[in-house]
Amino acid sequence: MTDAPLTDPWPELRSLPMGQRVEVVDPAGSTWRGTVVPHHGFSGERILQLKLASGYNVGLRIRSNFTFRTLEGPAPTSLPPAPASPPAPPDGPWVAILTTGGTIASRVDYETGGVRPVKGEAEILAFYPELARSGPVRIVPVFDRLSEEFRPEDWAALSEQVVASFRAGARGVVVAHGTDTLAFTAAALSFLLVNLPGPVVVVGAQRSPDRPSSDGPSNLDAAVQVARDGRIGEVVVVMHAGLSDTKFAVHRGNWVRKMHSSRRDAFESRNGPPLGWVEEGRVTIDAPYRPAAEGPARSDLPIDPHAGLLWFYPGLDPAGAGAFIQGLRGVVLAGTGLGHVSLVHLPWIREAIARGVVVAMTTQCLAGRADPFVYSTGRELVQAGVVYLDDLLPETAYAKLVWALGHGTTPAEVTRLLRTPRADEFLDRHPGGAPP
Repeated sequence: MTDAPLTDPWPELRSLPMGQRVEVVDPAGSTWRGTVVPHHGFSGERILQLKLASGYNVGLRIRSNFTFRTLEGPAPTSLPPAPASPPAPPDGPWVAILTTGGTIASRVDYETGGVRPVKGEAEILAFYPELARSGPVRIVPVFDRLSEEFRPEDWAALSEQVVASFRAGARGVVVAHGTDTLAFTAAALSFLLVNLPGPVVVVGAQRSPDRPSSDGPSNLDAAVQVARDGRIGEVVVVMHAGLSDTKFAVHRGNWVRKMHSSRRDAFESRNGPPLGWVEEGRVTIDAPYRPAAEGPARSDLPIDPHAGLLWFYPGLDPAGAGAFIQGLRGVVLAGTGLGHVSLVHLPWIREAIARGVVVAMTTQCLAGRADPFVYSTGRELVQAGVVYLDDLLPETAYAKLVWALGHGTTPAEVTRLLRTPRADEFLDRHPGGAPP
């Protein structure tokens, strides 16, 4: 007597609705239980995508000798529906949370298995219920886009939303932002916002909310704590200070850089130390900082986006570099070492400066400052009229140039604004090195 042949399970499995819980068993007895999520375009044929109870996704290649059964019950870690209106927060000073999109402002939709934006105050407070634990928060959706889609004009609009929040009575403002260009936005806001009566805290998330290692909730909670603390009157970035969820760094907004593509502690202060830390619910500020002002907050517009950032590399074509700056009023060169580019670029640099383009120099290095007086290359660039910007990171220098071009009508005025400290962006002394 022989066993009846097994029926190929694939046709029925691939017809299951999204969100259906299922148990799949292979001939060796290995078992997977999870929720059916959409098959993405990079999967091969006969691949079933499941979200496991751990939060991770797994792709199973279904063979004809697999078996399965459907399971009852809700999808793992599914969220309750958002209330029709946000819960009433406790009395006390409130914090504004401006959402702009990115990983931190998204959640898993277990009906489709995809990640979608979290929209509206009610849904955000349902998704992050701990935000109102220490006092009231108000959610202000500003943008809904990935951070690589940001433009300088968005920095201006965001700065005006920050000012509006302070003038409405916020004690502090949190800006939830995608991490890829977070450092650009933080630097830009540091130059645009003046007379701040409280902190402006830019925060993001490195890990998607469909992963159990997601850092969005803990980062956002730490950012709200800094905003509610109220001592700081400048733009800061709050992100993980290590791989655990116990310590968070408070970085000056124009000193910070994303140093890793995916680690939770990807952001580091360069040249100077972090301003402080958030640990076990306590905010500690142990470096000099700009204290909160009396207000009112103001956005120091306009800006001029006719600026560029050009990264020098061996073999950079001078003709291509010259073409790049056509139509620009200013360009930041990210030079090598102490701020160098090949001298074959001197002709287009001289020509651009002669017609009124501001050419500024910073260094690609992750620490230290640009100095034109060590090597002959730097001296020739200075003689050509290149403006050296000491220890500014390239993204900080570019953001400051966008602001300075909006306020200076002549190259001399723009140069003066670039060289004048505005938001503690220049470090007076470098740890372990000589003063600039």
